[in-house]
Amino acid sequence: MEMSAFLQFIREHFVHVAPILAVGAAGLVIILERFHALVWDYSFPYAEAFFEKIRYMVLSDRIPEAIAFCEQLASKPVVRIVREGLIRAHQPEPLIEHGLEIAVAQMAERISARTQFLATIANVATLLGLFGTILGLIQSFEAVGNASAQERATLLAGGISVAMNATMLGLGVAIPCLLAYSYLVNRTNRLLAEIELSALRTLDLLKQRLYGADSKPEEGVPASTRLTRTGRSRG
Repeated sequence: MEMSAFLQFIREHFVHVAPILAVGAAGLVIILERFHALVWDYSFPYAEAFFEKIRYMVLSDRIPEAIAFCEQLASKPVVRIVREGLIRAHQPEPLIEHGLEIAVAQMAERISARTQFLATIANVATLLGLFGTILGLIQSFEAVGNASAQERATLLAGGISVAMNATMLGLGVAIPCLLAYSYLVNRTNRLLAEIELSALRTLDLLKQRLYGADSKPEEGVPASTRLTRTGRSRG
């Protein structure tokens, strides 16, 4: 009964609620797109295994092979950062750093895109609901002023119902948008930290290759195995 009354309110006052519904539809589209991008497309739970393999290739001086491996996972921001660094592996260190900074900035902009709109949509939906509330109250009091004593109570109750429904609709759009915004911002910050860390790790790998800080891995032996074996021999 409550739902049918609310749907009747939307049909009878569509002009008032249309802006709120439009804002809500825009918020839903942004939530779905950002959720898919940040949780599915950009997520990379196998980063450690990826970096282990890249480290072995880089220290083995197999840069083209490492770049080709990165291109297989080019949709992941972490991988794109590593790829940009490897492409500049033959350049001087300042140029490598500059290239990584550019790549991080580009990916940060892509990761952060459109999420901030959800906070604006939540505020706008709340204000539109309040605007509908004010309009409903104004119409209610105008009707009461021109009505007979028998009709006033009915008109006043109807006007207040319209005002409260407008408020509820605005909050019904704003609250999910704010919750989604909070989650997506947290996810965005995590991804931004991951790409910044990947840039630092890439630069560190290229410096190790350039300056020969560590001996190159033995052919056919992963870096993790070599380090473990070396540690045991020293012990």
